[in-house]
Amino acid sequence: MSKIVEGLYYTNTHEWVKVEEGFAFIGITDYAQESLGEIVFVELPEEEDQVEAGEEFSAIESVKAASDVLSPITGIIVLINDDLEDAPELLNEDSYENWIVKVEIEDKTELNKLLNAEEYKEICE
Repeated sequence: MSKIVEGLYYTNTHEWVKVEEGFAFIGITDYAQESLGEIVFVELPEEEDQVEAGEEFSAIESVKAASDVLSPITGIIVLINDDLEDAPELLNEDSYENWIVKVEIEDKTELNKLLNAEEYKEICE
């Protein structure tokens, strides 16, 4: 069973969101990294890029597949986790500690459309 962290928001495409002071840290879930297998490359967006809810902002490549990462919310990227450029395997080691981007949230009501841990768990089963 994949690890699911309480208190985060989730998407049915296996991204997570952690909200702190008007910002959203976005990453992929444990289920996603397990499904992908050994991650070998993370394509990172640029800081100051605009992201739209439901649209691709990153791509992750593993030894067996490539997968787009969709933004759960709309906003401006204020920080990227550039550790992932040299060490994409960090997503395999702990997908919840190793976020991909930090986004300034444009519309907090979009969070209401996301899943809580219980709802996400049902999707993974």
